[in-house]
Amino acid sequence: MTRYRVVWGLFLIALVGALSTGRSLWWTFAGALFTLIVIPVAWAWLGVNWLRVARRTFTRVAQVGETLEEEFRLTNLSRIPKLWVEVRDQSTLPGHCASRVVSLIGGRQWRGWRVKTRCAQRGRYTLGPLIVCSGDPLGIYQMQRRLGVAHPILVYPATFDFHDFPLPATILNGGDALRRRTHYATTNAAGVRDYVVGDSINRIHWPTSARRQRLIVKEFELDPISDVWVALDLFREAHFGPEQSEEDSPMEQQPPIAADGEPPISALLPPRTEEYAISVAASVAKHFLRQGRVVGLIAHGAHREVIPGERGERQLTKILETLSVVRAQGEIPFDRVLSAESVMLARGTTLIAISASPDTTWALAVQQIVHNGVRVVAIVLDSRSFGTAASSDDLIAALANAGAIVRIVRCGSSIPQAIET
Repeated sequence: MTRYRVVWGLFLIALVGALSTGRSLWWTFAGALFTLIVIPVAWAWLGVNWLRVARRTFTRVAQVGETLEEEFRLTNLSRIPKLWVEVRDQSTLPGHCASRVVSLIGGRQWRGWRVKTRCAQRGRYTLGPLIVCSGDPLGIYQMQRRLGVAHPILVYPATFDFHDFPLPATILNGGDALRRRTHYATTNAAGVRDYVVGDSINRIHWPTSARRQRLIVKEFELDPISDVWVALDLFREAHFGPEQSEEDSPMEQQPPIAADGEPPISALLPPRTEEYAISVAASVAKHFLRQGRVVGLIAHGAHREVIPGERGERQLTKILETLSVVRAQGEIPFDRVLSAESVMLARGTTLIAISASPDTTWALAVQQIVHNGVRVVAIVLDSRSFGTAASSDDLIAALANAGAIVRIVRCGSSIPQAIET
């Protein structure tokens, strides 16, 4: 556009000279400059019109460490060739570079390309919109046009598989039944009812059905001992580690691959306690939900996030969606969160408490919870390994004295190894 302003300025000077002197040289100069004004505008306008951009995203949900793949197709709908077209992608996904410069698209022709991006940061982002730009061969004038709309994409936090999660040895199926009906099969039968469309065949009680001459299905109640609650500390002052920009993303470059084919933990998580804690919470929820347990989530960030306990893949999706967007912006310390939310914990349930705070006050809240008959596994993120001077030794001792199983996760360590050993 700077060149275009220069041409306009020269045209005005030539026009003033032609009007004031009347010489043909000035008129010729003014006409040539006027041509340099009109033709580039028309060329650029033709370059960004009669275009169609098709964007195909293979998934709208991804996970940290996974690859997002997109396919683009730029079609020239007119019979006039396009000398060059720049496609600018306005996506907010970190590290996603889908912009391209496509040269010489013939009439009724198309060009396509694919983009693969490794998801580096959890969160909710948008893909698109696209802006197409074009101009004249001399670069005097450029024009742009917005095409398409923005589509959301959700990136789940990284999760890791556990093989032997540390639970108290006394936790077994078959405790006192909660008087709460569920559509899942448990060890607690609550009665029978008539079959309705949609009931699973394996829930039909055949002896009763034969006796009553109609289909009868069993009803169940939840088993409180199988319930697991994940409590995540999102207190603002409890987390440590440098803030990460998109340029410093550890996934921007291809991470090294371990012997088992998976990237190491240091390549998946930035050195911040917030990301480690959220990844641990997501991994724990995934582990127990895959075992058929009832899992709930407690997290007080900028808002109170409490997901009541349920089973199944739908519950895992809800938890991962919540953990994808929460931030360590809470104003309530973890000990007060545990004390306030402990009323939901029935006797015999298991609480997985995850925190990076070295403050021993939340160990007192854990002691009271254990006294109420709730079994606690405390996962402590060692603050010193994340670059702070504070030590978690006193907290670890206090949690052990309170009756909790304690596991320590350090920066750069393997989360499964740290928790299972």
